[in-house]
Amino acid sequence: MSKEKTVSVANGWPVLFLTIALYIGVPLCFLGAVINESPAWMVHAVICLGAAIFLSCGFFTLQPNEAQLLMMFGAYCGTVRESGFHWVNPFKLGKKDVPLETPVTRRDSHGIQHTSFSTKQRMKLSLRTRNFESERLKVNDQRGNPIEIAAVVVWRIEDTAQAMFDVDDYENYVRVQSESALRHLANSYPYDHVDGDEVTLRGDCDEVAHALQKELQERLKKAGVQVEEARITHLAYAPEIAQTMLRRQQAEAVISARQKIVHGAVSMVEMALKELSEKNVLQLDEEKKAAMVSNLLVVLCSESETQPVINTGTLYH
Repeated sequence: MSKEKTVSVANGWPVLFLTIALYIGVPLCFLGAVINESPAWMVHAVICLGAAIFLSCGFFTLQPNEAQLLMMFGAYCGTVRESGFHWVNPFKLGKKDVPLETPVTRRDSHGIQHTSFSTKQRMKLSLRTRNFESERLKVNDQRGNPIEIAAVVVWRIEDTAQAMFDVDDYENYVRVQSESALRHLANSYPYDHVDGDEVTLRGDCDEVAHALQKELQERLKKAGVQVEEARITHLAYAPEIAQTMLRRQQAEAVISARQKIVHGAVSMVEMALKELSEKNVLQLDEEKKAAMVSNLLVVLCSESETQPVINTGTLYH
Protein backbone atom coordinates (compact mmCIF):
# COMPACT_ATOMS: atom_id res chain seq x y z
CA MET A 1 0.00 0.00 0.00
CA SER A 2 1.11 3.55 -0.73
CA LYS A 3 1.96 5.91 2.11
CA GLU A 4 1.60 9.66 2.06
CA LYS A 5 4.78 11.74 2.48
CA THR A 6 4.30 15.42 3.32
CA VAL A 7 6.83 17.79 1.70
CA SER A 8 7.42 21.55 1.57
CA VAL A 9 8.00 23.59 -1.58
CA ALA A 10 9.24 27.09 -2.40
CA ASN A 11 7.15 30.18 -1.90
CA GLY A 12 5.79 31.29 -5.26
CA TRP A 13 6.09 35.07 -4.85
CA PRO A 14 9.91 35.43 -5.04
CA VAL A 15 9.98 33.07 -8.02
CA LEU A 16 7.19 35.09 -9.65
CA PHE A 17 9.22 38.32 -9.39
CA LEU A 18 12.26 36.51 -10.82
CA THR A 19 10.16 35.22 -13.72
CA ILE A 20 8.84 38.70 -14.48
CA ALA A 21 12.40 40.04 -14.44
CA LEU A 22 13.48 37.34 -16.91
CA TYR A 23 10.61 38.17 -19.27
CA ILE A 24 11.61 41.85 -19.12
CA GLY A 25 15.21 40.91 -19.77
CA VAL A 26 14.43 39.03 -22.99
CA PRO A 27 13.61 42.10 -25.16
CA LEU A 28 16.47 44.03 -23.55
CA CYS A 29 18.91 41.30 -24.54
CA PHE A 30 17.52 41.30 -28.08
CA LEU A 31 17.92 45.08 -28.20
CA GLY A 32 21.51 44.80 -26.95
CA ALA A 33 22.24 42.18 -29.60
CA VAL A 34 20.96 44.53 -32.33
CA ILE A 35 22.83 47.56 -31.01
CA ASN A 36 26.12 45.82 -30.27
CA GLU A 37 25.83 43.31 -33.10
CA SER A 38 27.05 40.67 -30.67
CA PRO A 39 25.82 37.07 -30.74
CA ALA A 40 26.44 36.78 -26.99
CA TRP A 41 23.47 39.03 -26.28
CA MET A 42 21.32 36.82 -28.46
CA VAL A 43 22.38 33.76 -26.46
CA HIS A 44 21.51 35.58 -23.24
CA ALA A 45 18.07 36.42 -24.63
CA VAL A 46 17.37 32.79 -25.52
CA ILE A 47 18.56 31.64 -22.09
CA CYS A 48 16.35 34.20 -20.34
CA LEU A 49 13.34 33.20 -22.41
CA GLY A 50 13.85 29.49 -21.74
CA ALA A 51 14.33 30.08 -17.99
CA ALA A 52 11.25 32.28 -17.81
CA ILE A 53 9.09 29.68 -19.58
CA PHE A 54 10.45 26.93 -17.33
CA LEU A 55 9.72 28.91 -14.15
CA SER A 56 6.23 29.83 -15.40
CA CYS A 57 5.22 26.16 -15.56
CA GLY A 58 5.94 25.48 -11.87
CA PHE A 59 3.38 27.75 -10.17
CA PHE A 60 0.33 26.36 -8.37
CA THR A 61 -2.03 27.47 -5.62
CA LEU A 62 -3.71 25.55 -2.82
CA GLN A 63 -6.81 26.57 -0.92
CA PRO A 64 -7.38 25.47 2.68
CA ASN A 65 -8.05 21.72 2.87
CA GLU A 66 -6.49 21.01 -0.51
CA ALA A 67 -3.44 18.91 -1.36
CA GLN A 68 -1.16 18.71 -4.38
CA LEU A 69 0.60 15.45 -5.20
CA LEU A 70 4.08 15.68 -6.74
CA MET A 71 5.38 13.11 -9.20
CA MET A 72 8.52 13.04 -11.30
CA PHE A 73 8.81 10.63 -14.21
CA GLY A 74 6.23 8.28 -12.68
CA ALA A 75 7.69 8.31 -9.14
CA TYR A 76 5.77 9.71 -6.18
CA CYS A 77 7.71 12.58 -4.61
CA GLY A 78 5.38 13.73 -1.86
CA THR A 79 2.24 15.72 -1.03
CA VAL A 80 1.95 19.45 -0.37
CA ARG A 81 -0.79 20.28 2.15
CA GLU A 82 0.08 23.90 3.03
CA SER A 83 -2.28 26.41 1.45
CA GLY A 84 -0.97 29.39 -0.50
CA PHE A 85 0.94 30.29 -3.66
CA HIS A 86 3.79 27.85 -4.36
CA TRP A 87 6.42 26.98 -6.93
CA VAL A 88 7.92 23.57 -7.61
CA ASN A 89 9.94 21.91 -10.32
CA PRO A 90 7.47 21.70 -13.25
CA PHE A 91 8.49 18.09 -13.90
CA LYS A 92 7.04 17.19 -10.48
CA LEU A 93 3.57 18.42 -11.39
CA GLY A 94 2.58 15.05 -12.75
CA LYS A 95 -0.88 14.18 -14.02
CA LYS A 96 -3.16 11.18 -13.81
CA ASP A 97 -6.21 10.32 -15.89
CA VAL A 98 -9.25 10.03 -13.66
CA PRO A 99 -12.69 9.09 -15.07
CA LEU A 100 -15.43 11.66 -14.77
CA GLU A 101 -18.71 10.61 -13.18
CA THR A 102 -20.79 12.33 -15.87
CA PRO A 103 -21.27 10.10 -18.94
CA VAL A 104 -20.75 11.51 -22.42
CA THR A 105 -23.19 10.33 -25.13
CA ARG A 106 -22.21 10.48 -28.78
CA ARG A 107 -23.78 9.30 -32.04
CA ASP A 108 -21.76 7.57 -34.72
CA SER A 109 -22.24 7.88 -38.46
CA HIS A 110 -25.06 5.29 -38.35
CA GLY A 111 -27.02 7.20 -35.70
CA ILE A 112 -26.27 4.70 -32.90
CA GLN A 113 -25.69 6.21 -29.46
CA HIS A 114 -22.52 5.33 -27.56
CA THR A 115 -22.10 6.28 -23.91
CA SER A 116 -18.63 6.60 -22.41
CA PHE A 117 -16.98 8.26 -19.45
CA SER A 118 -14.50 10.96 -20.35
CA THR A 119 -11.31 11.49 -18.36
CA LYS A 120 -9.64 14.47 -16.77
CA GLN A 121 -6.09 14.94 -15.57
CA ARG A 122 -5.55 16.00 -12.00
CA MET A 123 -3.16 15.58 -9.11
CA LYS A 124 -4.86 18.04 -6.78
CA LEU A 125 -7.21 16.56 -4.20
CA SER A 126 -9.79 18.10 -1.90
CA LEU A 127 -9.41 17.19 1.78
CA ARG A 128 -12.77 18.65 2.76
CA THR A 129 -15.46 16.57 4.42
CA ARG A 130 -17.96 15.19 1.91
CA ASN A 131 -21.43 13.67 2.03
CA PHE A 132 -22.51 10.68 0.02
CA GLU A 133 -26.17 9.62 0.06
CA SER A 134 -26.86 6.23 -1.41
CA GLU A 135 -29.84 5.39 -3.53
CA ARG A 136 -32.76 3.49 -2.02
CA LEU A 137 -31.74 -0.14 -2.16
CA LYS A 138 -34.22 -3.01 -2.12
CA VAL A 139 -32.74 -5.84 -0.05
CA ASN A 140 -33.83 -8.58 2.35
CA ASP A 141 -33.37 -8.28 6.09
CA GLN A 142 -32.16 -11.09 8.32
CA ARG A 143 -35.60 -12.79 8.25
CA GLY A 144 -35.91 -12.53 4.48
CA ASN A 145 -38.42 -9.67 4.44
CA PRO A 146 -37.90 -7.29 1.49
CA ILE A 147 -37.11 -3.77 2.70
CA GLU A 148 -35.98 -0.45 1.26
CA ILE A 149 -32.94 1.16 2.85
CA ALA A 150 -30.70 4.16 2.19
CA ALA A 151 -27.86 5.80 4.12
CA VAL A 152 -25.70 8.90 4.18
CA VAL A 153 -21.94 8.60 4.61
CA VAL A 154 -19.74 11.49 5.80
CA TRP A 155 -16.15 10.97 4.70
CA ARG A 156 -12.90 12.70 3.82
CA ILE A 157 -9.50 11.80 2.37
CA GLU A 158 -6.93 11.03 5.04
CA ASP A 159 -4.06 9.57 2.97
CA THR A 160 -3.71 11.24 -0.44
CA ALA A 161 -1.23 8.68 -1.77
CA GLN A 162 -3.59 5.76 -1.12
CA ALA A 163 -6.55 7.66 -2.59
CA MET A 164 -4.66 8.44 -5.79
CA PHE A 165 -2.52 5.35 -6.39
CA ASP A 166 -4.12 2.37 -4.61
CA VAL A 167 -7.57 2.62 -6.24
CA ASP A 168 -8.56 3.65 -9.77
CA ASP A 169 -11.17 6.25 -8.78
CA TYR A 170 -11.62 6.86 -5.05
CA GLU A 171 -15.02 8.61 -5.43
CA ASN A 172 -16.49 5.67 -7.33
CA TYR A 173 -14.81 3.30 -4.86
CA VAL A 174 -16.55 5.03 -1.94
CA ARG A 175 -19.91 4.84 -3.70
CA VAL A 176 -19.69 1.16 -4.61
CA GLN A 177 -18.31 0.02 -1.25
CA SER A 178 -20.89 2.07 0.66
CA GLU A 179 -23.77 0.40 -1.16
CA SER A 180 -22.17 -3.01 -0.66
CA ALA A 181 -21.73 -2.41 3.08
CA LEU A 182 -25.33 -1.18 3.34
CA ARG A 183 -26.63 -4.35 1.70
CA HIS A 184 -24.57 -6.49 4.07
CA LEU A 185 -25.85 -4.51 7.07
CA ALA A 186 -29.49 -5.00 6.02
CA ASN A 187 -28.90 -8.76 5.70
CA SER A 188 -27.35 -8.92 9.18
CA TYR A 189 -30.24 -7.45 11.23
CA PRO A 190 -34.02 -7.89 11.28
CA TYR A 191 -36.22 -4.93 10.44
CA ASP A 192 -38.17 -4.89 13.70
CA HIS A 193 -38.59 -6.76 16.99
CA VAL A 194 -40.59 -9.96 17.11
CA ASP A 195 -39.43 -11.49 20.36
CA GLY A 196 -36.41 -11.14 22.60
CA ASP A 197 -33.95 -8.26 22.89
CA GLU A 198 -32.24 -8.60 19.51
CA VAL A 199 -30.74 -5.62 17.72
CA THR A 200 -32.98 -4.36 14.90
CA LEU A 201 -32.63 -1.82 12.12
CA ARG A 202 -35.68 0.15 13.27
CA GLY A 203 -35.25 0.03 17.01
CA ASP A 204 -31.49 0.35 17.55
CA CYS A 205 -30.45 3.24 15.29
CA ASP A 206 -27.26 4.19 17.15
CA GLU A 207 -25.92 0.65 17.35
CA VAL A 208 -26.72 -0.03 13.69
CA ALA A 209 -25.08 3.25 12.64
CA HIS A 210 -21.94 2.34 14.59
CA ALA A 211 -21.82 -1.07 12.93
CA LEU A 212 -22.24 0.53 9.49
CA GLN A 213 -19.47 3.05 10.16
CA LYS A 214 -17.12 0.33 11.39
CA GLU A 215 -17.70 -1.86 8.34
CA LEU A 216 -17.32 1.07 5.97
CA GLN A 217 -14.03 2.06 7.59
CA GLU A 218 -12.70 -1.46 7.08
CA ARG A 219 -13.70 -1.39 3.42
CA LEU A 220 -12.48 2.15 2.64
CA LYS A 221 -9.18 2.25 4.48
CA LYS A 222 -7.51 0.85 1.37
CA ALA A 223 -8.43 4.07 -0.44
CA GLY A 224 -7.07 6.30 2.34
CA VAL A 225 -10.59 7.43 3.31
CA GLN A 226 -11.69 8.28 6.84
CA VAL A 227 -15.39 7.64 7.59
CA GLU A 228 -16.58 10.24 10.08
CA GLU A 229 -20.25 9.23 10.25
CA ALA A 230 -22.70 6.84 8.65
CA ARG A 231 -26.42 6.79 9.33
CA ILE A 232 -29.55 5.27 7.80
CA THR A 233 -31.74 7.95 6.21
CA HIS A 234 -34.56 5.78 4.83
CA LEU A 235 -35.94 2.51 6.14
CA ALA A 236 -39.26 0.93 5.16
CA TYR A 237 -40.82 -2.33 4.12
CA ALA A 238 -41.02 -2.94 0.39
CA PRO A 239 -44.37 -1.88 -1.11
CA GLU A 240 -45.51 -5.46 -1.77
CA ILE A 241 -45.52 -6.37 1.94
CA ALA A 242 -45.97 -2.93 3.52
CA GLN A 243 -49.74 -3.31 4.11
CA THR A 244 -49.36 -6.78 5.61
CA MET A 245 -46.62 -5.65 7.97
CA LEU A 246 -48.65 -2.59 8.94
CA ARG A 247 -51.59 -4.78 9.96
CA ARG A 248 -49.24 -6.97 11.98
CA GLN A 249 -47.80 -3.96 13.77
CA GLN A 250 -51.31 -2.69 14.50
CA ALA A 251 -52.30 -6.07 15.92
CA GLU A 252 -49.19 -6.14 18.11
CA ALA A 253 -49.98 -2.63 19.35
CA VAL A 254 -53.57 -3.60 20.18
CA ILE A 255 -52.43 -6.70 22.08
CA SER A 256 -49.88 -4.69 24.05
CA ALA A 257 -52.47 -2.05 24.93
CA ARG A 258 -55.00 -4.69 26.00
CA GLN A 259 -52.45 -6.30 28.29
CA LYS A 260 -51.84 -3.00 30.07
CA ILE A 261 -55.57 -2.30 30.34
CA VAL A 262 -56.32 -5.72 31.85
CA HIS A 263 -53.38 -5.45 34.25
CA GLY A 264 -54.57 -2.04 35.45
CA ALA A 265 -58.21 -3.19 35.74
CA VAL A 266 -57.28 -6.21 37.85
CA SER A 267 -55.22 -3.98 40.16
CA MET A 268 -58.13 -1.54 40.55
CA VAL A 269 -60.63 -4.33 41.29
CA GLU A 270 -58.27 -5.85 43.86
CA MET A 271 -57.83 -2.47 45.51
CA ALA A 272 -61.61 -1.86 45.59
CA LEU A 273 -62.37 -5.21 47.23
CA LYS A 274 -59.58 -4.68 49.75
CA GLU A 275 -60.83 -1.20 50.69
CA LEU A 276 -64.44 -2.42 51.07
CA SER A 277 -63.35 -5.28 53.28
CA GLU A 278 -60.99 -3.28 55.51
CA LYS A 279 -63.46 -0.43 56.09
CA ASN A 280 -66.44 -2.79 56.59
CA VAL A 281 -68.44 -0.88 54.02
CA LEU A 282 -69.99 -4.01 52.55
CA GLN A 283 -69.76 -7.73 53.27
CA LEU A 284 -69.93 -9.87 50.15
CA ASP A 285 -69.92 -13.60 49.73
CA GLU A 286 -67.87 -15.30 47.03
CA GLU A 287 -70.72 -15.32 44.52
CA LYS A 288 -71.33 -11.57 44.87
CA LYS A 289 -67.60 -10.86 44.76
CA ALA A 290 -67.39 -12.73 41.47
CA ALA A 291 -70.32 -10.74 40.07
CA MET A 292 -68.78 -7.48 41.24
CA VAL A 293 -65.40 -8.36 39.75
CA SER A 294 -67.07 -9.27 36.47
CA ASN A 295 -68.98 -6.00 36.30
CA LEU A 296 -65.94 -3.89 37.19
CA LEU A 297 -63.79 -5.62 34.58
CA VAL A 298 -66.47 -5.04 31.96
CA VAL A 299 -66.59 -1.34 32.85
CA LEU A 300 -62.84 -0.86 32.97
CA CYS A 301 -61.92 -2.95 29.92
CA SER A 302 -64.78 -2.00 27.60
CA GLU A 303 -63.88 0.05 24.50
CA SER A 304 -67.26 1.86 24.46
CA GLU A 305 -68.77 3.88 27.25
CA THR A 306 -70.82 1.66 29.60
CA GLN A 307 -74.35 2.51 30.82
CA PRO A 308 -75.12 1.78 34.49
CA VAL A 309 -78.18 -0.28 35.43
CA ILE A 310 -79.78 0.75 38.76
CA ASN A 311 -81.16 -2.11 40.84
CA THR A 312 -84.14 -0.83 42.88
CA GLY A 313 -84.67 -4.11 44.62
CA THR A 314 -82.62 -5.85 47.26
CA LEU A 315 -79.04 -6.89 46.82
CA TYR A 316 -80.09 -10.45 46.03
CA HIS A 317 -82.88 -9.67 43.53
